[in-house]
Amino acid sequence: MAKVKINELVLRDAHQSLIATRMTLDEMLPILSTMDQVGYNAVEMWGGATFDTCLRFLDEDPWERLRRIKKEMPNTKMQMLFRGQNMLGYRHYADDVVSYFVQKIVANGIDIMRIFDALNDPRNLEASINAAKKEGAHVQAAISYTISPVHDNDYFAQYAKELENMGADSLCIKDMAGLLTPYACYDLVKKLKETVSIPIDIHSHYTSGLASMSILKGVEAGADIIDTVISPLAMGTSHMATESLVAALQGTEYDTGLDLHKLNEVREYFATLRQKYVDNGRLSHKVLGVDANTLLYQVPGGMLSNLLSQLKEAGKEDLLDEVLAEVPRVREDAGYPPLVTPTSQIVGTQAVLNVINGKRYSMVTKEFKGLVRGEYGRTPAPIDPEFRKSIIGDEEPITCRPADLLEPEMDKLRKECEQYAKCDEDVLSYAQFPQVATKFFEKRRDKELGIDADHIDRNGKTLHI
Repeated sequence: MAKVKINELVLRDAHQSLIATRMTLDEMLPILSTMDQVGYNAVEMWGGATFDTCLRFLDEDPWERLRRIKKEMPNTKMQMLFRGQNMLGYRHYADDVVSYFVQKIVANGIDIMRIFDALNDPRNLEASINAAKKEGAHVQAAISYTISPVHDNDYFAQYAKELENMGADSLCIKDMAGLLTPYACYDLVKKLKETVSIPIDIHSHYTSGLASMSILKGVEAGADIIDTVISPLAMGTSHMATESLVAALQGTEYDTGLDLHKLNEVREYFATLRQKYVDNGRLSHKVLGVDANTLLYQVPGGMLSNLLSQLKEAGKEDLLDEVLAEVPRVREDAGYPPLVTPTSQIVGTQAVLNVINGKRYSMVTKEFKGLVRGEYGRTPAPIDPEFRKSIIGDEEPITCRPADLLEPEMDKLRKECEQYAKCDEDVLSYAQFPQVATKFFEKRRDKELGIDADHIDRNGKTLHI
């Protein structure tokens, strides 16, 4: 048995899970050279919600973040999370945009692209896998793990084989809600190892309190890579602590070979940063505990807080239990989609509306209609034709790969943002989040002109004060 390899997630999924992705590049830079000496398999530091948050809240260029971290960590592979045909945004993009985005991602420093689709529809991964292979990146295809009458180990094994045949270099079990139980994890890893010949990575959130037990059983079943987070930002809705796994496997046939003393230097740095987040109210004790509700309703931590805020806005917080009970019913109606971005938001919002309105589906969101119609791809289980008709009426369901219906859009995007874009990376930022990126570009331009944002009126005119 080869040594188990470790992916460190502190620069991406840890702060996305615990503090709404608000860790800044300046907070990362001082520890990067130390992290570069640890010997991780990879450091996940880009993709997911980081791109949006950099532009929207942190006033950072995500491309610059990628280049700077790459420069500070020349010995460590850079890994990112990529939502297939959605890329880093929330809609499907035309193939020409996906291909060009992937080209620029690799050119700017990404070595490993973890690519997934919320519905586990392989057609939504075709364009990004092909583009990543062409650019010479390592493709880690991810299975969105969930539990339902149609999601058994045979289903996952068949999907894994399909992903391997499409060109995946490794496979990730992406357990975003912490649903993997120890023996289920053992059996699934065993099944996948019998089915594919590429390495298996386990990514399991700690939300339900099961991750460390499940990971140990997964290692015993032959998992090759484990995703962990340095302890100050581990546990809760984050992941298992890196040092704990390293210590647990020391001296065994699975020994990671990582040095606990070197990891302690990393730990000390993030312990100080954690305290800063606690002091400024960014890190709440609510996200650090175990939430066993996850196992009952399969609601990931981020989705739960989203449901709560929607109910608060409507002044209906007392209906949370009813909404949590409605989520699995809506999910069943919609063909058992795994609950991960964007399907978690779509199913959750519809469940809230069903409960608040007192009559199921009396009001239906545009996104739920789209999911039922097939705009996001093929659902794991077929949707009942009568139910579909009640939601979309006489509209024609989409049965092809959704991106086949999209016209090439790179030229149009270039034209739309030509007054702001300095490079093609800017055009790609605009493609993901047009309004957010435009605001970012305007701020950047004003800084370069030496204009203080406080001295500009709403029409963009400079105020002479």
